[in-house]
Amino acid sequence: MADIGTDLAAVDIRSLLDNPSSDQGMLDSAFRQVENTYYKPIEASLLLSGERKELVDYLHKHHVAAPQIPLHSATGDESTDLGSLNDVLADAEKRYGKSTSDVELTQAAIRGMLDSLGDPYTTYLSPNQINALEESLKGGDFGGIGVYIVQDPKTKQVVVEPIDGTPAAKAGVKTGDRILSVDGHAVNALALDDIEHLIRGKIGTSVVLVVKSIGSDRSRSVPIMREQIYVPSVHAEVTKDGYDYVRLADFGQTSYDEVRKAMLTGKAQHVRGYILDLRDNGGGLLQAAVQISSLFIPSGTIVSTIDRAGKSTTSTATHESIGAVPLVILVNKYTASASEITAGAVQDYKAGTLIGTKTFGKGVVQSIYPTSDGGALKITTAKYVTPLGRDIQHKGIEPDVVVDQSVEVPIGSPADAQLAAAKSYLRRIARR
Repeated sequence: MADIGTDLAAVDIRSLLDNPSSDQGMLDSAFRQVENTYYKPIEASLLLSGERKELVDYLHKHHVAAPQIPLHSATGDESTDLGSLNDVLADAEKRYGKSTSDVELTQAAIRGMLDSLGDPYTTYLSPNQINALEESLKGGDFGGIGVYIVQDPKTKQVVVEPIDGTPAAKAGVKTGDRILSVDGHAVNALALDDIEHLIRGKIGTSVVLVVKSIGSDRSRSVPIMREQIYVPSVHAEVTKDGYDYVRLADFGQTSYDEVRKAMLTGKAQHVRGYILDLRDNGGGLLQAAVQISSLFIPSGTIVSTIDRAGKSTTSTATHESIGAVPLVILVNKYTASASEITAGAVQDYKAGTLIGTKTFGKGVVQSIYPTSDGGALKITTAKYVTPLGRDIQHKGIEPDVVVDQSVEVPIGSPADAQLAAAKSYLRRIARR
């Protein structure tokens, strides 16, 4: 993940919501959107209670000691339930709008509705968050320092990898360094989005990271000047031992062209084999996953999505296979969503061999619905299955060859046992 981390989602960008700009109109549209498009049926009572809970939490954070927010019961009638949602918001705005903000109260109400579903991928994105997501999917062109960062969901430790030639690399940040703080803000209690927001900033300004290197007991302070950063989604090289190594960071708008170009470069140099590295790749665009999978799969189903009504939509290969064989795909526990679509399709067709550890297990697809405030709703609208019908949600994909490795081992370093295993496998294939 780069300065702006890619969400763990196979994302489909939809058209702008047709809603009025009023707070009530935005709330109405959000309610209808989630009721009509969420990938499984939901209870309106959940949305009502979620709205109230988030409004209470929001007001507590703004020093309202005992906020009085009415509690309404759902009836199952859309018009009545919508009226209840709007009454709760209107009451909060009337009582507390002067000490807070009507816009922020509306955003809190929507956020609460979506959070009530217990789905970490269905959420309200603020204008800053949706801009960051769109930048990451377009390839990224912004003011930053040029790093990929990954946060362990359990320990909350943040590991960094600088991009060659960027300010972070020039300042001495090393692959595998653990970030302890950004401009004096400790990161162990922060969400990844908040850390990225601290790192990014106006071009020409400075940010100070405190980092600790692998095997070191001492931390060090690294001041870095922000520059205009373009983040490619692919790092590629033909290795000294004759393999085409292609590391894909995310599935963005430029990813297919970048992967195809890298694979064809290797083909022109008559490489001994191909390695597509999807470790730490949290996903991205569904269409990019289909296109990239089609580089290795000549024809047939790549992925099928299934909506709440049980309707299945099949995405098929684009007939642009380039004959990149033999192929190894590297995976780990942070290989997720769109990455799993590609890994699952290649495994089902036996078009390549998966090496590494079990993948994340995200088998659902999100759609983005922009809102009138410049933010967006990100809603889980379907689940997906592999060509052989495997549902990988919460299960992940078991690689063909398991090679355990700590995620703290820098990818591509001499200590990278999974990459070494990929090369060893390809050498054995060549001897047959």
